Amino acid sequence: MILYPAIDLKDGHAVRLLRGEMEKATVFNTDPAAQARAFVEAGCEWLHLVDLNGAFAGEPVNGAAVEAILADTKVPAQLGGGIRDMKTIETWLEKGLARVILGTVAVETPELVREAAKAFPGQVAVGIDARGGKVATRGWAEETDFDATELAQSFEDAGVAAIIYTDINRDGAMQGPNVEATAALARAVSIPVIASGGVSSLDDLIALRDCGAGLNGAISGRALYDGALDLSEALSVLAG
Repeated sequence: MILYPAIDLKDGHAVRLLRGEMEKATVFNTDPAAQARAFVEAGCEWLHLVDLNGAFAGEPVNGAAVEAILADTKVPAQLGGGIRDMKTIETWLEKGLARVILGTVAVETPELVREAAKAFPGQVAVGIDARGGKVATRGWAEETDFDATELAQSFEDAGVAAIIYTDINRDGAMQGPNVEATAALARAVSIPVIASGGVSSLDDLIALRDCGAGLNGAISGRALYDGALDLSEALSVLAG
């Protein structure tokens, strides 16, 4: 199981939100590229990047910070937030991203996900962010009636590389991930699933690894910044 350190970008800084609320942002590093280098030096195999401003604006906002991270690190990176048309997808992949994450458009324009996944095999993931099992879009600001599992299943034949499933109520709360819901979603699809939201300890990672659903990976942010989770140790445990 891959551990994806998260770098959430707001106003050019690396921050963490509490349950997706922009007004509850804590700045952890004013130099996101330096933060990325620290994660890579600790041994991470991937980076998970989110353009928080972009998620609300519907277009890239923290592009300069993302480009600086890509220039300063050599591990593959995935990015979500504000990626809502083919041109933006193409641009980011040309700039060196390994994978783009499509969230809002997975609900609003699912045909774009299919088109992109076909055009860029292995480089398009779907981000499914949910409260109480129902999908939220546009920076988690808009609730929908879409069931998270049903949305995931609708892309079974699309060729997407992964599904990043976030339990919004757990995100940044340091209360542990929703293992049961994540495992249930992973068992319902053949697409690799990455868990996100609430991973705050080594025990959380072990619980996800051993849940029996064959999760592809887990994303952690605040716990790494707060020191509740040591990246090198976590990577060693998952590798062992």
